[in-house]
Amino acid sequence: MDADLVALSAALGSAALARPDQRRLLLATAESCTGGWAAQVITHTAGSSAWFERGFITYSDQAKVDMLGVRLQTLEKFGAVSPETAVEMATGALKNSNALISLAITGIAGPTGGSPGKPVGTVCFAWCRVGEAANAESAVFAGDREAIRRQAVVHALRGLLLRLDAA
Repeated sequence: MDADLVALSAALGSAALARPDQRRLLLATAESCTGGWAAQVITHTAGSSAWFERGFITYSDQAKVDMLGVRLQTLEKFGAVSPETAVEMATGALKNSNALISLAITGIAGPTGGSPGKPVGTVCFAWCRVGEAANAESAVFAGDREAIRRQAVVHALRGLLLRLDAA
C-alpha cells in the first residue's frame, strides 16, 4: 500500500478515536466497484478493529438488495450507479451493522460498461451517520480501471474523514 493510503488510514483511525465524548465511532463500508479496497485501506492500520465494524462488498444488484436493502425500484429507476443507490447502500450498511457512520461507493470502473449519460469513470458516493440523512455526490474520474478505483477509494475516505472531523 502506498504512503498516501497508509496516511489516510492512520488519519481515519485518529479521527474516529478522537471523540470528545470518548465514545467509539464505528465505521462501516458498502462497496461495489472498489471491491473492498476502502475497507482494506481502513484496516491497514493496526488496531483498526477499534473503529472499523464491517464492510459489505455488494458487486451485483442482487447483493445490494439482499445485503443492504437497496430497493429494486431504485435500481430500476436510477441504476446501480446513481446517488440514489449510493444513499440506500450507505443507509443499509448502518441498518445491518453496529456502525455509527458509513460510506458507500458504486461506479463504473471500466474498461467497459459506460454510456453517454454515465461514462466509464462515473462513481457515486454516499456517507451516512446514524440519525441523520445521508449525503451523496458523484464524480467522474479519468484513467484505467485501477486508477479509477483508487481515486474512488481516496475520494470516499477523504469524504469520511471530513465528516469525522466535523463531528
